[in-house]
Amino acid sequence: MMDIASLDIPDVKLIRPKRVFDPRGFFVETYSRRHYAAAGIACEFVQDNQSLSARVGTVRGLHFQLPDAAQAKLVRVLTGAIFDVAVDIRRCSPTYGHWCGATLTASGGEQTFVPRGFAHGFCTLEPDTEVAYKVDAYYAPDRTSGLVWNDPDIAVRWPVEAGQPFLSEGDIGLPRLAGLDSPFLYEDR
Repeated sequence: MMDIASLDIPDVKLIRPKRVFDPRGFFVETYSRRHYAAAGIACEFVQDNQSLSARVGTVRGLHFQLPDAAQAKLVRVLTGAIFDVAVDIRRCSPTYGHWCGATLTASGGEQTFVPRGFAHGFCTLEPDTEVAYKVDAYYAPDRTSGLVWNDPDIAVRWPVEAGQPFLSEGDIGLPRLAGLDSPFLYEDR
């Protein structure tokens, strides 16, 4: 009941759940442990999170939690639209420092799966955008970290002008990839 494909970094997945329409609207399975496990996504999600961003051009990220609290994420949009980004921060990975992204919309129902060892962020494309995501480890404020959204070494092509994004004070002050002593190690399967 869903199409699951790899993005430019193979461990990051784009998921398109199938919607079944009838005169009332539609029905969709937004998560099925069985279907995700068959596609190699075998996380046990333990917490659901939700955010509202009122302004277009709001950038949240690039965030991750450190090992022993690291999180894989399953991200979807409830209202509005985002450009969703994952940056590989696994040492020895052939895609270390590379990013991939996808547009997720409430109207399309797309999702991304971002595994552990990636920094994650998004930019809102519509006002009053609500994003929901499942994580496989609990929020640990003392284990949070991140990378600055506009790091030139990563060069994410955000759909916003460089001087235009709306950011939190914390996100403005995040470090660059060049200063990261990544605690994540790539494990070739």
